[in-house]
Amino acid sequence: MKVAVIGGTGLIGSRVVEHLNAAGHEAVPHAKSTGVDILSGRGLEEAMAGAEVAVDVTNSPTFDAASPDFFRTSVGHLLAAAEKGGVGHFVVLSIVGVDRVPELDYYRAKVLQENLVASGGIPYSIVRATQFMEFVDTIMSWTADAGSVRLPTTPLQPIAAEDVTTAVSDVAVGSPLNGIQNIAGPDVFPLDELGRYTLSRKGDGRTVVTDPTAGMFAAVEGDALTDRQALLAPTHYSDWLDRPTAEASG
Repeated sequence: MKVAVIGGTGLIGSRVVEHLNAAGHEAVPHAKSTGVDILSGRGLEEAMAGAEVAVDVTNSPTFDAASPDFFRTSVGHLLAAAEKGGVGHFVVLSIVGVDRVPELDYYRAKVLQENLVASGGIPYSIVRATQFMEFVDTIMSWTADAGSVRLPTTPLQPIAAEDVTTAVSDVAVGSPLNGIQNIAGPDVFPLDELGRYTLSRKGDGRTVVTDPTAGMFAAVEGDALTDRQALLAPTHYSDWLDRPTAEASG
């Protein structure tokens, strides 16, 4: 099966390409570095030509009010090129709970992306994942200083990028869902406790201060970003931290 992976050089996209090719499919990565620009549409028709499946794992360069325009433009170009190329299955990676946090510009933008894909006329699948384990350090950096990290108690259910890769790849080579598949890590942590655990495991002496106003996830109410009924991935955060790659990402 030939699969065009848009955003195929990034964290998830590059792994999806590797995973699918190892399974005997023909997965081709497409990104700006390969001559494909989803905002201008440059190179998209060539990228989609002959592909049976298109996987969109691209991301907006900002999380602010500009992000809806990014997805409105990029999805329009992607769907037009996919239709012209005869693509029969369009797969997009999104976020668990994205429709439950209207306070966040970026989450509203992702809902727009999902709606555009669902109404685009091509059989589709939306894979929603919880927050990546690889991004925990980044989340902490938003509200950190030399001696402390301020974090709210927002529940998160972190998932390893490799498990996201497997789920996206499996969906891509299956029949279109014409709906949503939620995937999540096996454990739920309040974000402040997740921060304390992470710093302790890494030997980082900074203190975590519980602050309900700190960072982007302070706007999230309840357990909107978790889903205990989702397809649960096998990798526990504690085991992921034992991997050399986890240390390298910190």
